Amino acid sequence: MRAYVFLALAGFRRYSTYRQAMVAGMATNVAFGLLRMAVLVAAVAQGAIAGYDVAATATYVWLGQGLMAVVVLWGDKHLADRVRSGDVVVDLYRPWHLQLALFAEDVGRAGYAVVVRLAPPVAFGALLFPFRWPSVGTVPVFVVSVALAVTVSFGMRFLLNATTFWLLDNRGVQAVYTSFTWLFCGLAVPLAFFPEWALPIVWSTPFAAMLQAPIDVFLERGSPWPFLAGQAFWAVVVFAVGHLVLNRAVRKVVVQGG
Repeated sequence: MRAYVFLALAGFRRYSTYRQAMVAGMATNVAFGLLRMAVLVAAVAQGAIAGYDVAATATYVWLGQGLMAVVVLWGDKHLADRVRSGDVVVDLYRPWHLQLALFAEDVGRAGYAVVVRLAPPVAFGALLFPFRWPSVGTVPVFVVSVALAVTVSFGMRFLLNATTFWLLDNRGVQAVYTSFTWLFCGLAVPLAFFPEWALPIVWSTPFAAMLQAPIDVFLERGSPWPFLAGQAFWAVVVFAVGHLVLNRAVRKVVVQGG
């Protein structure tokens, strides 16, 4: 366990070295947040939609802008690049479980993103726009929900990267994944805006567990326990599938002579 703790700390330090990139990303999040605010507030200005009034919409926008960098809604390429270069063989020889090692690094990255990418947009939105804060008792539940969202996102990204063991180039799969994520995670519009017949479908996917679930917990849209239960379910599923895929991938590397 000490090795994974050190990997988490290393992940925090690694991303803390790219200060200019983090500031640029934060500025981009704020700029796009203003654009999204203009569109969505115009939609709800004449009346609430699915329970979203102006304050709830502003909270949804700025919390989403901050969480998208914490959770990471797009696919990363770190493992995929190492598979293509063959460097993954060295990772597999190291005295750790590759999936858990990468997850520990991702936890460190997420911890730094909370400070640099989540807090500033939320503070900006809360100062300039109507904002709906949760009750004190909801805050620790929200923290757990964000942790589960990071776990589900990592599990999905790990599976996405693992396809490189077979495809060697997963950019097409990554493009499809990104398109589905942005639509079904609740970033484009709140999932509550979807037609009623589509809600059971979108909520039955792991994408909703990445962003919409923690936002709904923060906004206190009903009991938080169904959201947490869904997130926990998908966290277990994607990690278990990732473990099985990694075992198959190890045999694939051996067959290829790696």
